[in-house]
Amino acid sequence: MMRIWQYSLIKTVAHYNLVRQVIRNMSTKKIAVCQMTSVGDKAANMEVVSKLISQAVKEDVQMIFFPEACDYLCDNKNDTLNFAEPIIGGATVSKYKELAVKHNVWLSMGGIHEKDEALPSKVCNTHIIIDNKGTVVQTYRKLHLFDVEIPERNVRLKESDFCEPGNHIVAPVDTPIGKVGLGICYDMRFPELSTSLSIMKAEILTFPSAFTQHTGAAHWHVLLRARAIENQCYVIAAAQTGAHNAKRKSYGHAICIDPWGEVLADCGTESPTFKVVEINQEKLQEVRRNMPVFQHRRPKVYSLYSLSLRKDLLPAHCPAPPPSTSSSPQIAALPDEPCYDFGHVKVPESCVFFKSKLTYAFVNLRCVLPGHVLVAPIRMAERNCDMTEEEAQDFYKTIRIVQRLMEKVHEADSCTVTIQDGMNAGQTVKHLHCHIMPRKKGDFIENDLIYLELAKHDQFKAGHPSKPPRSREEMTSEASFLREEFKKMYAQETSSR
Repeated sequence: MMRIWQYSLIKTVAHYNLVRQVIRNMSTKKIAVCQMTSVGDKAANMEVVSKLISQAVKEDVQMIFFPEACDYLCDNKNDTLNFAEPIIGGATVSKYKELAVKHNVWLSMGGIHEKDEALPSKVCNTHIIIDNKGTVVQTYRKLHLFDVEIPERNVRLKESDFCEPGNHIVAPVDTPIGKVGLGICYDMRFPELSTSLSIMKAEILTFPSAFTQHTGAAHWHVLLRARAIENQCYVIAAAQTGAHNAKRKSYGHAICIDPWGEVLADCGTESPTFKVVEINQEKLQEVRRNMPVFQHRRPKVYSLYSLSLRKDLLPAHCPAPPPSTSSSPQIAALPDEPCYDFGHVKVPESCVFFKSKLTYAFVNLRCVLPGHVLVAPIRMAERNCDMTEEEAQDFYKTIRIVQRLMEKVHEADSCTVTIQDGMNAGQTVKHLHCHIMPRKKGDFIENDLIYLELAKHDQFKAGHPSKPPRSREEMTSEASFLREEFKKMYAQETSSR
C-alpha cells in the first residue's frame, strides 16, 4: 500500500513539474543581443551581421538585436551621406530582409543610415524592425541627436551635421517576444520617451547604440538600469565596441536588463559577439504586480502626452509610397462648379453630401479616421458665438443627422463629435466647424490620443510628414456615396414613423 502511495505521489509531482515547465516555456522567449565593430566597408559589416544571425539562430532565438550604425561607420561626412540608402529598394535593407526569411527570425536593425529624397543633404538615423517573413513592420527615426562640442578638449561629435531628427514617438511593436518600444542610443538620456512607451504598454525598451567610451564608462549601465527599473520593462541595448577608425571608438557592453534592474547579459568589449537571454513574461508581470507604480502615478498632478505619436509606417517606408502632393489644404473645383467658402478654403459642391437651410456637411481632405467628415454653417461664422440662434439650432440638428449617417455607414456605435472653437483650441480654419468621426474599439492605442491627432492633422511644418491629402476622385466618390446612403436612411426613418 505504501509503494502505491509513493508511486502516486511521484506521478503527481512529475505531472506538476511538467505543467510548470510547459507554462514556463509558453511565457519565456529567447533573444540575442549583438555587439560588433562597424567600419566604413559596408560589405564587411554585412558579413559580420550575417554570421551573427546564423550563429544566434542555433540557440533557438526568436528575435535578434543589432546596434546603431550596423550598416557602416565612416570617418567623414561625405562618405556618411554618400553610402546611405533608402529603406524601400535599398540593397542593405533588402539583404537584412533576406536574412530574416532565411533564418525565420525577427530582426531589430538599430539605426541604419537612411537616404530620404526629401532630405538631399542629410540622412536619417532609422531603427527598423523586420519580421520573419521579411516585412518591415515598423521604423523609428532617432528623435534626439548627439551634439557635443568641447573645443578645449578637441572634441566635436555633432550628429546634426549630417542627420535629420525624427518627428514621432512610435507605438510599441507587437513581436513574438512582447511589445517592443523603439529608441536609439542618445534617446536613453530622455526618460520622457521611455515613460511614454511604457504608458503605451511597452514590455521591452530597446536602445541600439554606438556610445562613446568616455560617456559609456560614466553612464551606460546607470542610465539603462534606470530606464528598466522606472518603467518595469526589459531593456535591450545592442552596442558598437572598439575602434571604428582613427577618429571614433565605442564603449561596447551590449546589455540586457530585466524589469527589476538586474543585468542578465553583458557582452563586455568583445567583438563580434552576442549573448542569449530569456525574456520572461511571468517575471515582468510579477514585478509590476508587486510594485504597482503605474497605478500610483498622479496624472491629475502631472502627465506626459505623446504629442507626435505614430502607429503606421511613414509613406517613405511603405512598399508603394503615395505620390508626393502639395501641402496646401485646398482641392480644385471643376470649371464653373459652385463652391462654398470655408474660411480661406473653397469647398466644391461635389464634395458636399448634405445641406440644410443654413448648414452643410462635406467630406474631409485629410481624415484622422475613416468617415471623418465636417459640418459647418453656410454663412461664415468664425466662432460659436458668431452664429445666430437660428443658425445654432440648425447647425446642431445637422450634426445629429450626420452622426447617425456616419455611424450607420461605418457600422459604429460610438462617435467623436468635437468643435475646436478658436485658435488656441486648435482651430486651423477660421470658420466654425464640427468634426464627426465614427469610432471603433482599438482604433487608437489610447482613446484620448484622437484629440492629439486631431490637433495636428492639418498642421503643416517643414519636415513634418503630415497625412497626405486625398485625391479629388476619392473625395467626390465618397460624397456621392454618402448622398445615396442619406436617401436610404431618410426613407427608412420616414417609413418607420
